[in-house]
Amino acid sequence: MTNATLFTPLAIRGVTLRNRIVMSPMCQYSASDGMADDWHLVHLGSRAVGGAGLIMVEATAVSPEGRITPGCLGLWNDAQIEPLARIAHFIKRQGAVPGIQLAHAGRKGSCRASWEGGAPLPPGDGGWELLSASEMPFGPSSPAPRMASVADIAALLCDFANAARRAVAAGFEIVELHAAHGYLLHQFLSPLSNKRCDAYGGSPDGRSRLLIELVPAVREVIPSEMPLFVRISATDWIPGGWEVDDAERLCVRLEQHGVDLIDVSSGGLRPDAQIPVGPNYQVPLAGRVRRAAGIRTGAVGLITQARQAEEILARGDADLVFLGRELLRNPYWPMDAQRTLNQRTTPPPPYRSAIAG
Repeated sequence: MTNATLFTPLAIRGVTLRNRIVMSPMCQYSASDGMADDWHLVHLGSRAVGGAGLIMVEATAVSPEGRITPGCLGLWNDAQIEPLARIAHFIKRQGAVPGIQLAHAGRKGSCRASWEGGAPLPPGDGGWELLSASEMPFGPSSPAPRMASVADIAALLCDFANAARRAVAAGFEIVELHAAHGYLLHQFLSPLSNKRCDAYGGSPDGRSRLLIELVPAVREVIPSEMPLFVRISATDWIPGGWEVDDAERLCVRLEQHGVDLIDVSSGGLRPDAQIPVGPNYQVPLAGRVRRAAGIRTGAVGLITQARQAEEILARGDADLVFLGRELLRNPYWPMDAQRTLNQRTTPPPPYRSAIAG
């Protein structure tokens, strides 16, 4: 029995993952006033029981206005710590590492849940004012956001730092900043959504400034041994937009400022993007960032098979594989992958009579 790379532990700063399988952050839109409940405990806890090495909690808003929908999780006040602490504790008891993604939706906020159609939520129905890099709506039927002032940006830095401090108090061992999929930090990065003429716009360095300032602000409030990830969209898939060369240059700077891993995704900035979706369609992006920036990466997007995941790691395109919908379909995918790759299965003790190997 040879050791598959997929089931080799990975040490990052003071944290060791038992394998290279990550539950990707996936919004559930099932919180009340930002508070986690039993749904989140079972949803996340079952994937820890299933054998993933890292369980990443969905995009968690750093302010009420940073939510995508009224059902988004939040860490903007201390009351939200305890329910998440319960989840983090359970994940750790199963041998997995609990992580959390901190986010602000920007102009993609104030919407109904996806199963309610996802349409913009007007103020009269509980919606809120949108904030973005510039006064440009997400799509033709979306409301125009307000351009963030310098004071707004200073407040955002504080909101992210305070949420990171609460994440530490809740027992999370990894923090990820969400700078992908067309949400606020991505809105600042892309020239398609950032038309500012001040220090936070214009050149690539100006458009990257908010994220570059945010990294040390968060690093300052989390333990030195705690890994910090950033999720990026490596391309907008739109001519004239954010491109892979931009992502490579950004990630060189992020590594210099204390980021430990880039979670490489793509798209999401505009609804008209033409994305070539298919198995492994984002994996080359992770490989390019990994080699250009000399930083660990995670690959995500239609990774569904054990041998597929193993090949991604063996080729050196990524250090971790992030699974989303496949883990929704099968919480025990890691144990199935162990059998497929001829690895010794390691089910939790209560399941061992049913899962041999």
